[in-house]
Parts: sequence; C-alpha cells; structure tokens
Amino acid sequence: MQFTKWHGLGNDFVIINGQTENITDYRSQALTICDRNFGIGADGLVVIMPSDIADFKMRIFNSDGSEADMCGNATRCVARYLYETGLTDKTVITLDTLAGIITPELIFEEGKLVIVKVDMGEPKLTRGETPMTGNSSEKAINVPIEIDGQTYQVTALSMGNPHCVIFVDDVAKINLASIGPQFETHSLFPRKTNVEFIQVIDRHTLKMRVWERGAGITKACGTGASAALVAAVLNGHTDRQATIKLDGGDLFIQWADNNHIYKSGPAVEVFRGEYLL
Repeated sequence: MQFTKWHGLGNDFVIINGQTENITDYRSQALTICDRNFGIGADGLVVIMPSDIADFKMRIFNSDGSEADMCGNATRCVARYLYETGLTDKTVITLDTLAGIITPELIFEEGKLVIVKVDMGEPKLTRGETPMTGNSSEKAINVPIEIDGQTYQVTALSMGNPHCVIFVDDVAKINLASIGPQFETHSLFPRKTNVEFIQVIDRHTLKMRVWERGAGITKACGTGASAALVAAVLNGHTDRQATIKLDGGDLFIQWADNNHIYKSGPAVEVFRGEYLL
C-alpha cells in the first residue's frame, strides 16, 4: 500500500489515497500503521475518498483506532497533498468531513506555496452542541470541574469536535500525561473531549499544550488552537485574532466578523513509501 507521511507543526499523519488503495478495516489499520515502534508511526491515519458533496472526502482515524470528526492540522496536510500530487489543480479545496464541509486554501507568494489557510467554520458554543451534559442551550464558560481534588475552571465548545479549554498561569507546570486523560473521559463529556491548557502571554499571543481525544499528547492541534482563541475571547483574554504557540510551532487564528474561524499554518511532507500489509 502506497502512503505518504506529513506533519503540521509536529502533529503527524499517514495519508492514504483511498481511491487507489483498498483498506478493509480502518480501525485495525490505524492501530498498526500509527504504532511508532512496529508501524510507520503517526498521530493519525487519513484516508482520501471520493465525495458527492465536495471535491474529496477525508476520513481521519486516531492512533487508538477511533474516528475523528475533524482535524485542522490534517486538513492543511491533505490540501497540500492533493495539490502537489496532481489530484486537483484547485487552490481552494472543499473537503467532506464528519464535521461538515471544510475549506482549505493554498497561499502562494512569488509562485511558492508558503502556507495553508483553513476555514474551520463556526464555533458551536452551547453544551448541547459540544456536547457537554447540563442545560443544552446554555454556554459552558468558566464551569468548575474537580480533578484529583483540585478545581479547574473550564470553557467547553465544539469546533466540529469537542474541546475543553483551561486557562493556567504556566502550561509548563501541567502534568499533561496524568491530567489530560482524566478530562478527556470526564462524565461531563459524553463523547469524550480534547483538552487544551492555555497560558495567556498578551492580547495577541497564547501558549498552548494539548491532550487530544484518541491520540494523547500531540505537538499541535488545529481545532484545539481554534477553540483556544474562541475561549480566550469569551473570557476577555484576547482580541479576535492571535498567534497560538504550540509545542510544534505557531498557528495564526482569526475569529472573523462572519463568525468563521480561520487558521493558518504550515504543512510538510516528510517521506513517501510502501507499507507492507
């Protein structure tokens, strides 16, 4: 099976052209392919398919075999992959995902592709949309959650997948491996949740560490960075655009007047190969 390995700020993916390669069991393949010791190694497996409602369909399977609704970093990688492999000549591409239609745009300067900008759609702000238990019509801003005897104030929302954002004084002091899974599987989140710890640097800069639902600690998360900006605005910490500093690098996020979130960042191919089934 032919594959290509990409990353967006260290959040890495194996991309398979499902139009030419045959995968019978996505969950099983994701588990083996993403294994960093016995497989290729990645945070997720991405399969490109035909779509009746968009240019292509994108399915994303986490390293634990679960299927993700959406992934911002994977979207940037897929857009560049589609263009540079000649599967499309469009620079604005529509992708059919479980979270709806996502639209990445390839940005060029002097004929060279420099960045991929993604229209992430509108944030969903109510408990029912996230989802989070409680009054389905109310927003979850500064909701107390107790973990290991400590109370955290969380802001929850959806960017096509659920996010739980916690503002802290110093993200470096967070034991992410210990506390991340406790938030992910908390009873308040019936579909589990991604978890972002955010340190406010100034009104245009946030520092973020992330525990991703189904993948664990990753270097970056595009939907998480988008959720971080929305939560920061809702809590009065930043203006409506900011640089999000992640372990793998920087993303620029804008919450535009049309209520859409726009995310800009790199997408890099690492290598191509043949996976021996």
